[in-house]
Amino acid sequence: MNQAPQAPQSEKPETPDTPGRRASGRTPLYLTLAADLRGAITAGEYGSGARLPAEDELARRYGVSRGTVRQALAALRTDGLITSRRGTRRVVLAGPGEGGAVTELRSFTRWARSLGQRPGGRTVSVEEGAADAEEAEQLRLESGAAVHRVLRLRTLAGEPVMVERTTYPREVGALVAAMPPDTLSYSEQLARHGVLFTDAHHTIDIAFADAEDAALLGCRAGEALLRERRRSTDPAGTPVEWSQDRYLPGTVAFTAHSTGAFALGRRLGP
Repeated sequence: MNQAPQAPQSEKPETPDTPGRRASGRTPLYLTLAADLRGAITAGEYGSGARLPAEDELARRYGVSRGTVRQALAALRTDGLITSRRGTRRVVLAGPGEGGAVTELRSFTRWARSLGQRPGGRTVSVEEGAADAEEAEQLRLESGAAVHRVLRLRTLAGEPVMVERTTYPREVGALVAAMPPDTLSYSEQLARHGVLFTDAHHTIDIAFADAEDAALLGCRAGEALLRERRRSTDPAGTPVEWSQDRYLPGTVAFTAHSTGAFALGRRLGP
């Protein structure tokens, strides 16, 4: 029988009405909890297919609120370690040495690192504006609500791979706008502010490179690109990004896997 994990000692237990609160200069409590659970999974305490304890049991063990537990579990799902269905016990997707398992589509930076690749890129532009009809629908905003639009070029080993066009609600976009242009992972930095990307709806099809795509990717205008349109939501189901990513052909492929829960992942190559 596994020994029950001990409550993280880096923070004092929080009150239920302040999940994931952050003391000045300290790591948010949910990240401390996530790190402890990640370590337990890596150590083999929970193998692939095993179920984690229920939210209320984890809250009791660690002396935290269920809100903090949900945030920690959402962070583990973002890392591709567990499934995450509200109201059910989470299932471990990959145990030690099982990095090849197909998991929920994670951030570009984390995905690249998981394959031993060197992710990179740069922010081309960040603009504030009024949401158009599609952005308002996808982000569940009023038409004309303030949003931030971010254009980024993503690379692997220094080679252009993908152009990322993302629209954020004003509150999330303001955090992104304050980040340095060479920030590798917005999702990692946003998590430090309590903004988590938990679930996503994906549409994958073909788009044709426009002049901007051609200039950034070094391809011809009109060339077919693999397009992924994605709306991501936080643990409460609130949309936090609407993105349209365009990949050079032959650089990545997407795979779908179903074992009771649908999962989507990337892999290198066509």
